[in-house]
Amino acid sequence: MTRQPGKPASIENTRSLLLAHDYVADRPLATAVFLALALERPLFLEGEPGTGKTQIAKVLALALGAELIRLQCYEGLDASLAAYEWNYARQMLEIRLRETAREPREQIASDLFSERFLIARPLLRALQPHDPPAVLLIDEIDRADEPFEAYLLEVLSDFQITIPEFGTIAAERPPVVIITSNRTREVHDAVKRRCIYHWVDYPDAERELEILRRHVPQARAALSRQVVAFVQQLRTLDLYKLPGLSETIEWGRALIALDAQTLDPQTLDDTLGLLLKYQDDIGRVRGTQARRLLETVCATGEAPRPC
Repeated sequence: MTRQPGKPASIENTRSLLLAHDYVADRPLATAVFLALALERPLFLEGEPGTGKTQIAKVLALALGAELIRLQCYEGLDASLAAYEWNYARQMLEIRLRETAREPREQIASDLFSERFLIARPLLRALQPHDPPAVLLIDEIDRADEPFEAYLLEVLSDFQITIPEFGTIAAERPPVVIITSNRTREVHDAVKRRCIYHWVDYPDAERELEILRRHVPQARAALSRQVVAFVQQLRTLDLYKLPGLSETIEWGRALIALDAQTLDPQTLDDTLGLLLKYQDDIGRVRGTQARRLLETVCATGEAPRPC
């Protein structure tokens, strides 16, 4: 297969391409992205919320100079909202005008289901000609219903959509397809088999520190180390929802807004809502537990004293 212009030539080139837009990918993720682009296969990214899955699509669109077309999934999503629908109001107006002109009904009926009456939703828009091909983000597919997964199979396998009244519309050049799932339910194997699969985990401390430095460059090095060390400690607890990368970045920005130079127990208690999104988790950590975690951070040398 001939590599299309603009696509990375290697795994390291892919990492550099992502890094140029402040996305710090480890080698396994860069490998998955590279293969998805090289083989023109959909990329299925599964993992905990806030680990950077959606951001991959946004960064790829920027890096490739492509349009980002996003389909946010939710319960009840169907083809009329995801792929296409007919402009019934315009069709009815067309019927009335042409009947007034006394055109044959057979001719009117044959023209009603033509492309000018077709409203393209995200899936169909992604298959239409783009230069370069669009990046299609099918976000949080686990929120959609199983029948919608079945509808997606034709798109994922052949990059085409069959419209009963019109025919089959196929992409001249396949879009870059990124599918994300937070695993609130299992997605059918038939969808995953058509994709390159990758589990996006929480980053290790070194990579998370690099991510924080890129997204909150105004934070002092000592504060950034404290933030990452504390978040890493939080993820060792048995919480309902562990903080993701997005929470780490948001917390770092909040601490800058508060003009914090270092972490202290009061600041921790006051800002836990930026890291934890459930009251039970906040109640468990606030106070004694937060202080213990901060002491652990201090003991490892990640924080300047006093902590």
